[in-house]
Amino acid sequence: AVLHLEKMITTSGGKIFATNGKRADFRTTLKKCKEAGGSIATPRNAGENDAILYFVKSFNTYAYLGIEESLIPSKFQLLDGTQLNYTNWHLNEPSGKGEEECVEMYTDGTWNDRRCNQNRLVVCQF
Repeated sequence: AVLHLEKMITTSGGKIFATNGKRADFRTTLKKCKEAGGSIATPRNAGENDAILYFVKSFNTYAYLGIEESLIPSKFQLLDGTQLNYTNWHLNEPSGKGEEECVEMYTDGTWNDRRCNQNRLVVCQF
């Protein structure tokens, strides 16, 4: 079950996901989530992916996820270096081959690798 409060807070799997509705680049998103006492939203299953997708659809914009390219091009991992057990890549993604180190969520819930300097919706998890 997913709880929605004014399109700003949603829950899934014991995690709370929140957005302030603002957009920022990847590094700023990391900083803002840390300042709020959380971390950047990182879906570990379909339910959590859907919780983040709720914001992406509500604000009709993409959001960065807490996933980054490892030292091996086109191989992605969680920010703490652990491997991904859940992925939802868009068809033919990731495609950046070392040029796109960050991951964004499209408005259909699928993922794309992207350069980290774009402004995307800030979504944090707690």
